[in-house]
Amino acid sequence: MPHRQDPQPLPTMWQRCDTGILPLWWDRLCNQMGRQSAALFAGGLFTEDRRRPIAQWYNPAQESALLVAPESSPEWPVQRFGIFYAPPGGGFTQVHSAPHEWHPREPRKSPTELEAFQAAVAEAEQFLQVEMFFV
Repeated sequence: MPHRQDPQPLPTMWQRCDTGILPLWWDRLCNQMGRQSAALFAGGLFTEDRRRPIAQWYNPAQESALLVAPESSPEWPVQRFGIFYAPPGGGFTQVHSAPHEWHPREPRKSPTELEAFQAAVAEAEQFLQVEMFFV
């Protein structure tokens, strides 16, 4: 029978901060795409900071961040959590991941919003584990 490993602790330089979307996201997105495109990206996620839940990690030593947040417009019938990465030194990218989706019109149908969020957070934490070997 295969032995399941316990999850590794996250690197200590990454601090969890879920209270609000960090300003660095907006700054980097504007630098990369321009203000108008940035305002529309991910259903306005980075202009209004209204979509919840979010999970966010920040590495102050390298001025980098990782964010899990809803990426689809609120009116879409299928919602999805995206994983966004702000690497050291500037830039912005969306991490290609499994589709962490849920159907708001069927809130009890699996995967629920909570299940999709938890799966996206777990994948983001795996990304942080790998990221420390490349930066």
